[in-house]
Amino acid sequence: MRILVTGGAGFIGSHLCDRLLERGEELWCVDNLRLGRRRNIAHLEMSPKFHFVELDLLDQPALKSLFVTAGFDAVFHMAANSDIAAGTTNFRLDLELNQLTTVEVLEMMKAHGVKRLFFASTSAIFGETDAMLHEDFAPLEPISFYGASKLAAEAYISVFAHTFGGRAVVLRFPNVVGERATHGVIYDFLRKLDADQGKLEVLGDGNQSKPYLYVRDLVDAVLVAWDKANAPFAVYHAAGLGHTSVREIAEIVVAAAGRPDTRIIFTGGDRGWPGDVPRFRYDTTRLQALGWRPQHHSTDAVRYAIDRILANGF
Repeated sequence: MRILVTGGAGFIGSHLCDRLLERGEELWCVDNLRLGRRRNIAHLEMSPKFHFVELDLLDQPALKSLFVTAGFDAVFHMAANSDIAAGTTNFRLDLELNQLTTVEVLEMMKAHGVKRLFFASTSAIFGETDAMLHEDFAPLEPISFYGASKLAAEAYISVFAHTFGGRAVVLRFPNVVGERATHGVIYDFLRKLDADQGKLEVLGDGNQSKPYLYVRDLVDAVLVAWDKANAPFAVYHAAGLGHTSVREIAEIVVAAAGRPDTRIIFTGGDRGWPGDVPRFRYDTTRLQALGWRPQHHSTDAVRYAIDRILANGF
């Protein structure tokens, strides 16, 4: 297949490109390099089946030219502003990079007869609840612009699939960890330790607790959903086994970095920033029924990710 991967030089997108190339697909990796990095895909650029295009998805003429030239069979839409806290200070950031980029991609797919879409969504669409989150039963009250924009994008994709005969797979990601990360709790802690070896500041009280999933386990989930979904609009949840607190992550990072004397300082409050959801629980039964299982417990995924990041640089 001839596949467009938007955000393909980013953290998760680059790992997805690795796997799609291994499957023999021909890829066009599009990224504006706002969060993505060329080094994440440098090892792929020797392949004749890999094409990198630095492009802003909101540049409609450039995107149209790419669709005309490449003749895509499918799109994996991974591009987004995935830095939730940044969206709080820039009111339009998530609107433009999450919702409007999705609208542009859908418009091009419709115009050029591309029927198959994968969309990277998020638990942030639900907001806060202590209840188990099911694909078809949960609150839809996001508390971040990131969550709101992803929810709006899902709605547009649903209409696209049902109105124009498309087939869309939506996978709502948990917190994902691993090498090539450009932000997130592990990345932030390592950067802070690099800047000040005597202390580590942790936003919140450290009791925020979420299911963390190693990035390659997530890519497995993406491809299982992609290969086996058979509905026009299929939605799945993926998550690691169990939960890990931010306090635990801070302690693991300090130990792995060889800084046992580092003071861990908590800023207080039940969350890291406005829009942060302190905890959530996913029901992953639907995806497991297709044959997917995570390979790592949440805390094991954190430990492994820290080791990989330290080994590969950040």
